Amino acid sequence: MVKTKINPVKGTRDFYPDDLAFQNWLFKRIRAISESFGYQEYDGPILEPIELYLAKTSEELIKQQAFTLKDGKGRELVMRPEMTPTVSRMVAAKSYELPVPTRLFNIGPRFRYEAPQKGRLREFYQWDMDMFGADTPEADAELIAIAAEFFKTLGLTPSDVVIKINDRSLIETKFALLEIPEDSWLELTNIIDRKEKLSSGAWSESLAKLGLSDTQITELETVLRDYDFSFESENLTRIFSTLEDLGYRDYVEFDPSVVRGLLYYTSTVFEAKDRHGEFRSLLGGGRYASLVAEYGGRDLSGVGFATSDIIIQEFLAHHNKLPDIKAKVADVLLVVVEEGAVRDALKVSSMLRSAKINTEFYPDASVKLDKQLSFADKKGIPYVVIFGKDEMEKGVITVKKMETGEQKKVTIEQLDRDSILF
Repeated sequence: MVKTKINPVKGTRDFYPDDLAFQNWLFKRIRAISESFGYQEYDGPILEPIELYLAKTSEELIKQQAFTLKDGKGRELVMRPEMTPTVSRMVAAKSYELPVPTRLFNIGPRFRYEAPQKGRLREFYQWDMDMFGADTPEADAELIAIAAEFFKTLGLTPSDVVIKINDRSLIETKFALLEIPEDSWLELTNIIDRKEKLSSGAWSESLAKLGLSDTQITELETVLRDYDFSFESENLTRIFSTLEDLGYRDYVEFDPSVVRGLLYYTSTVFEAKDRHGEFRSLLGGGRYASLVAEYGGRDLSGVGFATSDIIIQEFLAHHNKLPDIKAKVADVLLVVVEEGAVRDALKVSSMLRSAKINTEFYPDASVKLDKQLSFADKKGIPYVVIFGKDEMEKGVITVKKMETGEQKKVTIEQLDRDSILF
């Protein structure tokens, strides 16, 4: 019989214990930061009706990147590619019951059918932060501050990462001054959002197809390179002032080219970028004004951001700031040197666990002691408890400290953490 190697689906990951240990480490820090600002964790379904996303997110995301399927009744469903529509729907359903402002966060899987590349896969975990019901620059600044605190906690400084901030309503006033027709603004925003992916020729060609003249293209490029007119927006002025008060001003700067491609953003938008330009957006978000109302709830404006575990892990690795995280192992390995002692050894293993000592039991007493010790060493288990007929008759166990080779005997009646983990 020919054996066939079956690989994981393209763009997905296998999580071995050490891989999951890093992810748990990252998520623990995310939860601590989120909760320190008063946010509560929630979750929603993996599958959503396609209607949840139509006309409320980017056309590219749904038509080209969403995993869709049909249920038994022919209804089209989407494996969630993002969380903002889901949380907005959930808030809408209880918008008269939830305390306002409502602060929520989620860590969970997302799915996008796109070509796997640096920092992007088809299945990934994403952290979403959202606040509903506080339509103020200070609320926007709080989300940006949380993002900055996240990077700071990971050991990333303002020389590593910068959060670039803009206001879509401000950039739209520039579109008006350039006499660009308002019905072109949405598509123009999408082109600007893709600017980093386009060659100079493709950029100019896209703008020309939209109807912009050579003069308008030149003037638009001048606007996008101007980093000194944020003062024209009271919203941005208050955001930067708030971030100064919170102590995160060094992490942020104004950038008129940041517009975000999703259709629901209305004013403040922001993206975290690699200072050295080697990575695309590390984190992104902004203000969305009408989603909750559109899903049948109160008219609660929202602001939020999202980032994925993949891009953060790769960014930390690139900057040599990836922690050396290993999967947790048992405190001791209990080995049995004679098969006749197995039953009593199993009782000892239960006693060790009752003493709050994580105990792994080696399940084959016929294996030689040196091989069992080698197993403990390979796995990194720090202590071995040796049990045989001699120990059974004397009512003791032999404890071996793997790092030093030191051994001692402990009576079974004295089993506790201090006597075993010496």
